[in-house]
Amino acid sequence: MVVSDLSPAPCASASSRAHPKAKPGYGKRSVPAQRPPHQGDLTLLPERERHIAGYVDALPDGAAMDIKSLARSLPLYGQMAVGSALRALGVAGHLRHVRCLSSENGGQVRWVTRTFWSRTARDNEWWTAFLTAEEYHPAPQEAAEVAATTAPPPWVPTQPAAPAAPEAPASVHVPAQPPVTTVPQQRTAEPEPVSVPVPQATGGRPSPAFIALAQLGRTDSRLSLSAADCAALEQMAAEWFARGVGADYLTHALTAGLPASVDSPFGFVRRRLRDKLPPRLPAAAPAAPRTPVRRLMVECTECGAPGRPEAFRDGLCRPCREPDQA
Repeated sequence: MVVSDLSPAPCASASSRAHPKAKPGYGKRSVPAQRPPHQGDLTLLPERERHIAGYVDALPDGAAMDIKSLARSLPLYGQMAVGSALRALGVAGHLRHVRCLSSENGGQVRWVTRTFWSRTARDNEWWTAFLTAEEYHPAPQEAAEVAATTAPPPWVPTQPAAPAAPEAPASVHVPAQPPVTTVPQQRTAEPEPVSVPVPQATGGRPSPAFIALAQLGRTDSRLSLSAADCAALEQMAAEWFARGVGADYLTHALTAGLPASVDSPFGFVRRRLRDKLPPRLPAAAPAAPRTPVRRLMVECTECGAPGRPEAFRDGLCRPCREPDQA
């Protein structure tokens, strides 16, 4: 009578140094709602897989799960044996290799590789449901772990020194002066102020249209305009800016191809502002909706190909499950 070996997982003989931790965001992740360790756990696995699974199960979350790190900590097995054992544990339903989107800043996407571990073997439906939920509702400690290593130290503002109280002015004795009798003088009539148009200003400064007109004379002396001329033509120049052109474009359009002499700069500029007014550009078409970036992709435990959770059976992609049909 043949009796199956139901002995508990043997203690993994690790190296003398501690098992390395993975980079922030990477490494082992234990699935939630696991029962406490039991003597009968992992008893149905072959000896090699049972030995490596017992060691992995004892590792804390965040421990390195790459083949090289595990092989250095397990002197009984080399890298090829550890890789084969991890693939077998994936088929048995104990682990899944997953790529997770950790951050997306300024168009740069950062992916991290994690190994979700379950002491109890799970079927494909359980893993699909768990990883789908993990994609849309990731564990909060994942973001906190990465942020803790990248966040700058808190800035502590310094208390400004209290301003010194102003000193009281010293009293000065002023001798009394005798009263002075003033004789009222006849006021002469002052000239009426000349009304000059004031350019439209934004925040206390002339508008860009007014500044562009005022600088025409510095670009070409034949188009020197007075302040009153600039204010009178400001609205026409502002229409150019409203149609999407800048000051350089306006200046070039008004100064290109000037005659040898310009008798009336005001009339010449006004005519060019009217005749060379650029057309209105059509409204830009709405941008196409951006395709959302997948936040979680499962890796095949055999070839490492990524894909959706529901595309994998026993941790394997279709070409690895059906090599003859691929």
